[in-house]
Amino acid sequence: MTEPLPLDVPLHVKYIQQLDEKKDLAYHLTEHLRLNGVYWGLTALCIMGHKDALPRDAMIEYVMACWDESAGAFGAHPGHDAHIHATLSALQVLIMQDALERVDAQRVVAFLISLVGADGRVAGDEFGERDTRFSYILVSALSLLGRLDALEAAHGGKGRELVLDNIVRSMNFDGAFGAEPGAESHGAQVWVCVAALAILGELDRVDRDLLGWWLSERQLPNGGLNGRPEKLEDVCYSWWNLAALSIIGKLHWINRDKLISFILGAQDTEDGGIADRPGDWVDVFHTVFGLAGLSLLGYPGLKDVDPLYCMPAEVIAARGLKREYTTRPRLEAWP
Repeated sequence: MTEPLPLDVPLHVKYIQQLDEKKDLAYHLTEHLRLNGVYWGLTALCIMGHKDALPRDAMIEYVMACWDESAGAFGAHPGHDAHIHATLSALQVLIMQDALERVDAQRVVAFLISLVGADGRVAGDEFGERDTRFSYILVSALSLLGRLDALEAAHGGKGRELVLDNIVRSMNFDGAFGAEPGAESHGAQVWVCVAALAILGELDRVDRDLLGWWLSERQLPNGGLNGRPEKLEDVCYSWWNLAALSIIGKLHWINRDKLISFILGAQDTEDGGIADRPGDWVDVFHTVFGLAGLSLLGYPGLKDVDPLYCMPAEVIAARGLKREYTTRPRLEAWP
């Protein structure tokens, strides 16, 4: 049995630094995720302790160039229509870069509240796609802005209960959650629902033992986690599933060493970055969530990440937003 590779931090930092330099076809085809990618890259750098590896001022100016003046929120790239996902990424980047004062918070709050339907479902934008992912983004963004009170006041004072009820009704018999009431349980949907409930102080709505069982059953013999039964393992579930387990206090139900080895095996040891599984093409999405999972597992040398927000734990604590969760003790060495 080969010894697992260590995490190559300098190589991954270099990979993230070079992302914006490669103007290939893939770069242009992912324009709709560009602002999200800035958040993923910055968060990955923060976890590795290299926040300053990308120029702060240029990053802030790019984020502000994504502002959609007509909507009062952010689009995925300059000239794109506002979307709730891009808006959260913008807020996260600006908070991590200590530049939130650049935002017209009142307009952002108004945009967010406008997406809450009378049935409690939350839309991503004016075109109306609705999903519990957007419920989480709404709650997370308002929390980061210190404006959860705006949700309380929405829909005649019923906004919070409407959103909460929709999330709770998206819970299935197995204790896990889907994209909407009646939808199949999915690891990513579990995290967004559990994290939203935790931020709202409603985690008692979750059956922690039942959900912990479902999440721990997602670990396969190779150590990786999948998002649904009978599916392949994927590094990104090292965040979705693991962060949910952290929030409900069941992180120890996962075999830590096997998952660490799986994530490290998905590294590109020549050019940097982490893939969905060993041997596949890397991307910044799997890189940040692989690193975030390693942090929760206590991999040595990494910075703490908050499992409710996927942001540096010290940033969330400084804003007075820390909730109760569990992590694994930071290892002194690996392996």
